[in-house]
Amino acid sequence: MRYVLGLIVILLLAAGMAIAAPKVHVIVFGKWTTIKWFTGSDESHSIDLKVRALYVDGQLKEFLLGSPHEITDRLFVARRVFRVNDILPQEAAAAAPRWRWERGGWLLVDRVTGHVSAVNLPEFDPFYSAASWYRDYVAYCGVSDDGKKVYAVVVQLGRRRPILKKPLGEAGGLDVPDSECSVPAWQRQPVRVTFTAKEDQKTTYAVRGHVVDTLTANEDEEGTE
Repeated sequence: MRYVLGLIVILLLAAGMAIAAPKVHVIVFGKWTTIKWFTGSDESHSIDLKVRALYVDGQLKEFLLGSPHEITDRLFVARRVFRVNDILPQEAAAAAPRWRWERGGWLLVDRVTGHVSAVNLPEFDPFYSAASWYRDYVAYCGVSDDGKKVYAVVVQLGRRRPILKKPLGEAGGLDVPDSECSVPAWQRQPVRVTFTAKEDQKTTYAVRGHVVDTLTANEDEEGTE
């Protein structure tokens, strides 16, 4: 009788441990594939992009562009690409879907929970904006909704509003990807980011936690010595 009771206790403990144990999520990247990304509405110009699939627990979640940025040993971000059906209404009855690749925004992936979520980047334009990540900060040249203004933008993950949004000038309006300014350049110790506008005008900002300050020319030179 004691043997039976002991066996029951052991089985109950084992069942409790199995229930309490967290589920381990498996995140896997697929093989690289080269796609055509058309940069004009008439498909006369295209760029070759390397993309790969993101699988979570064996299920396809998204397609990603380029290499991910590791924020911590748990979190990383990656640029999203997706296919959109470009078929016209008058063509839909007699034709199969006409898939066209487009660049999207950025995704945040949690290795522990397996959760994939969109990163909110105000004024980020998938065509014109080139993002530069450092730690949990991202810097890019944002474009206004009407396409006329360009902003220097710095966003910190977990915060609703940008910690920096400063006007850089007028938008160029050319159909050239990543064209509104050069990719922002980061510096550590002290943390700084430099934006370069089209006329090679450079502006450097010091990032201190949730605060960003504009540096003068003398302060910028002192920081690079």
